Amino acid sequence: MKKMELLAPAGDLEKLKVAVDYGADAVYFGGAGFSLRASAGNFTADEMTEGTAYAHDHGAKVYMTINIFAHNEDIEELPGFLDSIAEIDIDAFLVSDPGVMMILKEKRPDAEIHLSTQANTTNYLTAKYWYDHGVKRIVAAREMSLNELAEFKEKLPEDMELEVFVHGAMCMSYSGRCLLSNYMTGRDANRGMCAHPCRYHYALVEEKRPGEYFPVEEDGRGSYILNSKDLCMIEHIPDLAELGISSAKIEGRMKSVFYLANVVRVYREAIDEYYRDPEHYRFKPEWLTELSKASHRHFSTGFFYGKPGEEAQNYESSAYVREYSFIGVVRAYNSETHVATIEQRNNFREGEEIEIFGPGSASFFSQDVEGLRDAEGISITVAPHPQQIVTMPVKYAVAPGYMLRRSRED
Repeated sequence: MKKMELLAPAGDLEKLKVAVDYGADAVYFGGAGFSLRASAGNFTADEMTEGTAYAHDHGAKVYMTINIFAHNEDIEELPGFLDSIAEIDIDAFLVSDPGVMMILKEKRPDAEIHLSTQANTTNYLTAKYWYDHGVKRIVAAREMSLNELAEFKEKLPEDMELEVFVHGAMCMSYSGRCLLSNYMTGRDANRGMCAHPCRYHYALVEEKRPGEYFPVEEDGRGSYILNSKDLCMIEHIPDLAELGISSAKIEGRMKSVFYLANVVRVYREAIDEYYRDPEHYRFKPEWLTELSKASHRHFSTGFFYGKPGEEAQNYESSAYVREYSFIGVVRAYNSETHVATIEQRNNFREGEEIEIFGPGSASFFSQDVEGLRDAEGISITVAPHPQQIVTMPVKYAVAPGYMLRRSRED
């Protein structure tokens, strides 16, 4: 059985490196234009060069998203953009628009092409069409069940790869093809500028009673009638593996490095555990606990096990569940003194209990904050300044890139 790839989002260069360090087999990112995450940090040509080299040096692949639905002005600008990145060794391009695909083939004839989920491929004949037109991999529409995906694999050429989303936000519109943002804010979701109006707080207004709001729910708080739960398939790794998918994809180019590190390391451990010994594989409840420590909405399995009903929606709130705060990242560690140099990301202070985790395992350790000093070595009781550099003794060996978090209940 060929091992599925773990594919992680990279909203900027720091996130790319974190994803690779924490175990991603491949990362996907966008350039300054032509990507469906216009608000992400995205990459300049120099950052693409550096990020691609970093990933390749660590045995990971890089995929670039050019998956907008292009308008005429986009088509005019795309050839020049592709010329500007011609020397960058990108492993594959994610595309949804046939016109964009034509230009890409002209500019980079040997490019590997993956069809974005935006193309909402939901049947094997459409997938075969794209295969015949040079597409190597289909990113399946999120609206497909495991049974439908199995039929894909059965009826498509053996070398046609299948990529599926396994974790992250779900869109209430079909494969993200939504007009709400454009209609309500003038920001085109299909050109990378979604304002996420599906997360807004809605109530009912009667035409002749302006300003008088009627709650859809009886509790009077209004209703988040379009607000989907997050996708989470950590409990179902065997089903994904036995299906024979090529790539398990994590959503979230807009998420934090803390989110990325935590989610990637958990899926990395679960996938490795399964392929190490499929017959004796057992799901570990602590994996789900760990995933819940990163900012998230309540979890569901999306469409994998049939069309979701009201249990896949959260009608009460669009707010994230944030049980833990990301408070710092290790920048250096002295193995003789057991002192870590930490870049602060949120306020923390002496006496607080914190958790520290790193790549390679979903395990972590806890300790109290003691012996806190600033960059000049002066003893302090609190690290209040954004990206402040501090030092602190740690119980166990750490390394650059380890993350610090604190329970919000403390």
